[in-house]
Amino acid sequence: MIKIIKKSKFLYLFAILAFSFTYTSNTLQAQSSNDKSKKEIKYKKARALQSKTAKKMAKVYEALEEVDEMGEPAPDMETAVSILTELKSNFGNMKSYDRSVVWNALGYAYYATADIKDPSDSNKKDERTEEEKQSELKISYAPAINAYRQVLAEPESTIPIRTAALYTLAQLSLVTGDFEKGIETLLQWMDEVETVTAQAWGLLGTAYYQVGNYKKVISSNEKAIQLAEEEGYKPKENWYNMLAAAIGELKKDLGEKNALLRQLEIYEILVNLYPKKIYFIQLGGTYGQLGREKDYMITLKAAHAKDFLNKEGEYLALAQLLLLNQNPYWAAQVLVSGQKKLIINVDEKTKEEKLVPVVKDTEKNLKLLADSWRMAQEIDKAIPVLEQAAKISKDGKAFVLLGNLYLSEDKLDSAVDAIKKGLEKGKITKVSQVYLTLGQAYFELQEFEMARKQFRVAARDKDKKVKTQANNWLKYTENEEIRVKNLALRRDYIQSQS
Repeated sequence: MIKIIKKSKFLYLFAILAFSFTYTSNTLQAQSSNDKSKKEIKYKKARALQSKTAKKMAKVYEALEEVDEMGEPAPDMETAVSILTELKSNFGNMKSYDRSVVWNALGYAYYATADIKDPSDSNKKDERTEEEKQSELKISYAPAINAYRQVLAEPESTIPIRTAALYTLAQLSLVTGDFEKGIETLLQWMDEVETVTAQAWGLLGTAYYQVGNYKKVISSNEKAIQLAEEEGYKPKENWYNMLAAAIGELKKDLGEKNALLRQLEIYEILVNLYPKKIYFIQLGGTYGQLGREKDYMITLKAAHAKDFLNKEGEYLALAQLLLLNQNPYWAAQVLVSGQKKLIINVDEKTKEEKLVPVVKDTEKNLKLLADSWRMAQEIDKAIPVLEQAAKISKDGKAFVLLGNLYLSEDKLDSAVDAIKKGLEKGKITKVSQVYLTLGQAYFELQEFEMARKQFRVAARDKDKKVKTQANNWLKYTENEEIRVKNLALRRDYIQSQS
């Protein structure tokens, strides 16, 4: 039984074998531009098969058009190949046109029954190198390639069969890694047809990319996009990708800013025509490189709205951009949404899958969230976040920040407790400033002796500014203590007289 191949992952890029018959003029030059000695051959648009050949080819087409019970194509390739092989054995008695028809059908049959290893058929990892894959493809498609070459060698081959064979040969050359030959054949095909489609220009652009001719990649894909728009359909996603990639490769020649601006136009089109995460990220990154931070923020925010973001760094970048553009409330909302969004994480050692939040509750992330809530004047939301950060912090900075928040909310006992914990954990810069704050908390509690102790510690600082502040607070505390005592005495006196 002849094996019919499935679509291989390597072949998908080239939209394998789109057999479109394209018509051209009645005559074509058979000789190459370098060889003018050969006779001119007149190719016709149509010819008639010999009766015997026509009958057998009808059976071939009938076998190729069979369908299964569900109405899906189920070609009987074994029957088709058997008849074609029989016809091939009688080539000596056939006209050139008949042979071209048989060779053309054989080319298709050889392609369809090629023995290609498809990685999707097995759960095993495909360990072949790219060179090995290309070598196997060349071997597998060699009969098909030879058959189409025979089509071109027949002098009575008609224009539709000839041009279709040329296009198919170009595609097979690209599939098997013979890119130079593919380009040569595709250009020959373009010379022999009346109309070159957008699809063909796109294919040529792909081929040029493989050989590193990036200028030709740009011109070919721009032509493909232009023709597609003129023909009234959406240009293919891959044409834009190739165009952007080629511009990136020519960045030195084009100038970095000019290249970025050209890529920017492409990504702006892609996010509208093919709204995928990668294009939003590429567009945002390009805005960033051009120093357009606000546009970068808007792009990432749009990606977030579409639920495209799934990496911690993406959420953090958006939050920081929102903060930079004075949108702290939205920055906090983005971080919270990242904490709530769960993704699957695979343990490298155990291979165990776990659902984990995109934005993890690390000290750094929690501090960023707390800062966002604080800047948005949402202190009640900032405090519990900073409490969580302080507990896991390796130094006392988070506790000190927490103490300042408590103090701003007149939660004086909590402020004292948090600042003291911060001092105990240590590793704090500007310790004297922390003692000043602690002294102020005690002052507000009217624990004047404890307040003075903190101010005295701060007054020992070498920084004159801090020293001055601490001494001023000391004087102020002493005066306030006297004032409070006097008020208490007066109050007691009034009560005793009543």
